[in-house]
Amino acid sequence: MRGFYFGFDPTYILILIGAVICMIASAKLRSTYSKYSRIRSMSGMTGAEAAQRILYSQGIRDVSVEHVAGDLTDHYDPRSHVLRLSDTTYGDTSVAAIGVAAHECGHAVQHATGYALLNIRNAIAPVVSIGSNLSWPLILLGVILSWNPVLIRIGIWMFALAVIFQLVTLPVELDASRRALRLLKENGILYQDEVPSARRVLSAAAMTYVAGLLSVILQMLRLVLLFGGNRRDD
Repeated sequence: MRGFYFGFDPTYILILIGAVICMIASAKLRSTYSKYSRIRSMSGMTGAEAAQRILYSQGIRDVSVEHVAGDLTDHYDPRSHVLRLSDTTYGDTSVAAIGVAAHECGHAVQHATGYALLNIRNAIAPVVSIGSNLSWPLILLGVILSWNPVLIRIGIWMFALAVIFQLVTLPVELDASRRALRLLKENGILYQDEVPSARRVLSAAAMTYVAGLLSVILQMLRLVLLFGGNRRDD
């Protein structure tokens, strides 16, 4: 801990490693999406049209498909039952756009069928948000108050909620992609030889969640290394 108090924190390398992993995954997603966004689907359907067909095929009538500004800002909002597709997806007819739209439909199907992990993620999301915001202030307050072990431990456990959230999120995202690929084939939205292209886009997207999980694990490890002893080295 001496390095930390003299202005040099060697554990910061863990943060840098996590940031690099996330940047690599994000760059891979964007390059993969860019590649397959140039390949028009043979059905000629837009992302919005594909999403509507998938939803109807699953008997989901209470979810609306809307346009949202941004690049790859696609998401499903379970609270308002709205599937929002970004500029690069909503009106685009590419294999990439249809794959992303189908993935978000996968979340809508999860919600409609009561997929347990999605329900858990939605339930803990507000708690995770509060815990993540309070974790560092509590830890630093504990340090200021003569290395108070109770405050430090509470802060670390609050940050651990972010790790749990990412652990739950990863299988939710993988399941949504699995459902998406199956539904694209079942509904004839993509032909057999187009499916592998959509799978590559969704696999690249999944890697961003793997990267996010690794990043928070590394941050958690850093907290344990810095403060896990609950005392300052003299």
